[in-house]
Amino acid sequence: MKKIMKDLKYGGNMYLIVVYDIKQEGNYSKRQRFVFKTCKKYLRHIQNSVFEGELDRAQYAALTFELKKYLEKDVDSCLVFSGRSNVWMKKEFITRKQDEDDQFL
Repeated sequence: MKKIMKDLKYGGNMYLIVVYDIKQEGNYSKRQRFVFKTCKKYLRHIQNSVFEGELDRAQYAALTFELKKYLEKDVDSCLVFSGRSNVWMKKEFITRKQDEDDQFL
């Protein structure tokens, strides 16, 4: 997170892709529901446990703070890919491209 914050030192938004995996044990469904809702609050839902969008420094800090409340550090997994903008990231659809309101589940 420090590197991402350093990249934003001079302002601007960053483009994020968040991917998470919640292990099916304990209060699995509750954790999954809260993580999904938290990500959806800040980012656009792409498919299953994948979200993307642009956030500023404060929004990113809020997102990670909220996610850490729900994710179990030794059990769950959450990856954040970041860049200065989606212009620098090539996105290729190997199958059909999803519509804005389509949800691939």
